[in-house]
Amino acid sequence: MNLWIFIHAVVDHVINFCFSFFYDDSKRTQIPTVKESFLMESAVSLAERIRNKEVSAEVVVQGFIDRIREVNPLINSVVDERYEQALREARDADDFLACTTLSAAELKLQKPFLGVPFTTKDSTAVKGLRHTLGLISRRNIKGVEDADVVVLLKKAGGILVAVTNIPEYNLWVETRNNVYGQTLNPYNTTRTVGGSSGGEASLIATSGSPMGIGTDIGGSIRMPAFYCGIFGHKPTTGSLTPTKGLTKRTGLEGNTMVTAGPLCRYAQDLLPFLQVLLGNNISRLQLDAEVCLKDIQFFYMEESGELRSSSICEELQHTLRRAVFHFQDLSRSPVQKVRFSEMRYSFKLWRYWMTREPFDLAVELADGKGAVSVWKELPKKLLGQSDFTFATIMNLINRVILPQENAEWAESTTERLRSEIVEKLGDNGVLLYPSHPFPAVYHYSSILRPYNFGYWAIFNVLKLPVTQVPMGLSKDGLPLGIQVVAAPYNDHLCITVAKELQKAFGGWVPPFPV
Repeated sequence: MNLWIFIHAVVDHVINFCFSFFYDDSKRTQIPTVKESFLMESAVSLAERIRNKEVSAEVVVQGFIDRIREVNPLINSVVDERYEQALREARDADDFLACTTLSAAELKLQKPFLGVPFTTKDSTAVKGLRHTLGLISRRNIKGVEDADVVVLLKKAGGILVAVTNIPEYNLWVETRNNVYGQTLNPYNTTRTVGGSSGGEASLIATSGSPMGIGTDIGGSIRMPAFYCGIFGHKPTTGSLTPTKGLTKRTGLEGNTMVTAGPLCRYAQDLLPFLQVLLGNNISRLQLDAEVCLKDIQFFYMEESGELRSSSICEELQHTLRRAVFHFQDLSRSPVQKVRFSEMRYSFKLWRYWMTREPFDLAVELADGKGAVSVWKELPKKLLGQSDFTFATIMNLINRVILPQENAEWAESTTERLRSEIVEKLGDNGVLLYPSHPFPAVYHYSSILRPYNFGYWAIFNVLKLPVTQVPMGLSKDGLPLGIQVVAAPYNDHLCITVAKELQKAFGGWVPPFPV
């Protein structure tokens, strides 16, 4: 085992060394500083200032539109916009505030994000905006109605300004497609933003948007949040947030790993944002529950145990230890190191459960007009004539050609692992877990290290709530972070711990001079 770990580490070093020749870090693009101070504020702070008429919604929305126009040519995040409509809605919000008889407290309760701009990803339907799913065959398709989560945030007073880039059909760890190209990481444009909410995370990190709706079926909120140094929360999975309008879903599909969730720069935005996305399901979580950090039982794992995954790099090991040491001093109970042995099957389990998702990838890639054949598409790709990225061809190979996991083994292992973790965490425990073996990696290098993805994907399999927490920058200026995991319906514990980590370690660090 030690020999294998050593060989894997050597291979990782060679991969990084080779990619560093192609990507010159010294030539990365510098993100300009913000021109308006309110662009640095949290969504809840902006909402409060708008309610109190300290700043107008129109000024705020215009400020974020100007910021998008400034940074988007550098990171390629936004793929369609509704700036004029957003400004009209901002003026309507200001007019409403000028004549309403509601108090500030009543406004906060009824429309907590009145006048605050937000964004969402191309795969989440927005009426009148591009809804391509990153597919050439859908490059001219626009949404015919808003996804339910977009409706909920609009009802809360939010103003949608734009939609952002994704991988093809949301299924890759790099935000790139053949319709809009590749989104770049604002901390270092030679590095990935992750996927599939990569356009969202990149834009939010540059202060182009104060908050955005992400979706997560295999780390698609937490991965980009980690790579781009912001907060992301994957709620407890199981019909809590509506799925209608997410990647062509009707909301009637039944059992699924996918869920919507918040992406933002500040931990204090997570809870009110999540409350909005829950709609009528808000009572199923304990988001208003009082939590005493001293009474929380903390656990941690240093690695998944998956031998095909890379070892956690020293800086991210240190990041996890910093959090552990912090809570050792804070909690009444000792922080416990744990090992769930079947976490080593993270990638295999996710791979199995993806086959149980209510869609056929080959049919979806053809946009319902027949099915894409991997046997025809692979030769076309090798000849440079395919409409699809190499990542999508790999996904097809994985589903059609490679042998599948044994169903009985996968289902029994999933149930056993879930029961073991839930029993250990109980109603008052959280697990501190690595986000990934490395900070943001070079573009395309993830193709050579696919199993590292399991650090995010396993919590979709287990349907547990997870918050991705930024924890400063590496020596190379790349975001560091950890995941905070709780038992089902204990999302409030994850968010409480995220707030404490922000307080202790600073949270989001801007990728531009301040």
